[in-house]
Amino acid sequence: MRPSFKTIYMNLAKDLAKRSTCQRLQVGAVITSTDFRKVLAVGYNGNAIGFPNKCDQNVPGACHCLHGEENAIINCDAPRNTEKFVFTTHIPCPMCAKRIINLGGVKKVFFETDYRIQTALEYFQAVEIDYERI
Repeated sequence: MRPSFKTIYMNLAKDLAKRSTCQRLQVGAVITSTDFRKVLAVGYNGNAIGFPNKCDQNVPGACHCLHGEENAIINCDAPRNTEKFVFTTHIPCPMCAKRIINLGGVKKVFFETDYRIQTALEYFQAVEIDYERI
């Protein structure tokens, strides 16, 4: 059976999450073009380059590692007006939702797993970014 692009990119996000050294939650993210023809950036949660590959602390919301979505946004050099889809293993945290919004051109966010805070969905609705649980 031929997999859909949504399945392929969500699987890529899940595979990227396996690179995370976070003890609590592994998150992967993929930013693509809306025609699914280009991967614009990828990311997973972890410490800054050159820092130890571990969380600074194991407190939810305070491990001080970069989030998967945040790393994908940092890695994305597509112009703001380029239309984008974001695939992430979990509903983004509120700050990553704001980062996704500020990335520009995001038309839809796909996610697979709930997150303990779901404010991101309200933020996306407020700025008319669609979202879909896969």
